[in-house]
Amino acid sequence: MHFLSEELENYVAQHSQSEPELLAKLNRETHQKILQPRMLSGHFQGRVLSMLSKIISPKNILEVGTYTGYATLCLAEGLTENGTIDTIDNNEELFDFQKKYFEQSVWKNQIVQHLGNALEIIPSLNKKYDLVFIDADKENYINYFQMIVPMMNKGGIILSDNVLWSGKILGEVKANDKSTKTLLEYNKLVNEDERVETVLLPIRDGLTVTRVK
Repeated sequence: MHFLSEELENYVAQHSQSEPELLAKLNRETHQKILQPRMLSGHFQGRVLSMLSKIISPKNILEVGTYTGYATLCLAEGLTENGTIDTIDNNEELFDFQKKYFEQSVWKNQIVQHLGNALEIIPSLNKKYDLVFIDADKENYINYFQMIVPMMNKGGIILSDNVLWSGKILGEVKANDKSTKTLLEYNKLVNEDERVETVLLPIRDGLTVTRVK
């Protein structure tokens, strides 16, 4: 579902910072070789992630759901000199693809890839985070959130992608549609949880910005 017309989306992209060359290359190869390329953050959302990361200037970033690493590289643009980004994905087939692009970036020594179940990996990360990006299986968004909030520094930001879920959050939810049900619960949770404050941005498929108090 497009929430803006294609013409407006193009205008927005054209009047935002250009996509860096490495990311443009990653974008093209993802569309050429990888299944479900619409999962890619892409030019405009990527620049939003980059801008937010630069504003926050995080020392430690956590990303849940790497896919081909586009958003990882966008988020890395705001890292402090000695900062790191932990990125987690359970798709073994994409690991080398991600690594190829990470190795070409100036952040190659700051990006730590984790392969496996995020619910098992997150508790093993002994860090406090300034910025988190949740963009993985929707059915576990609440589980990720509950794990991550205690690991955040005060004032840290949690970004959650796909929270509008192609508009499904407004329609009648099918009995077997666990993802939409969870997202409805999640959107309510992050808006009402007293530990945080949240604004939902209608960017692409919905991006929630949640600040830990």
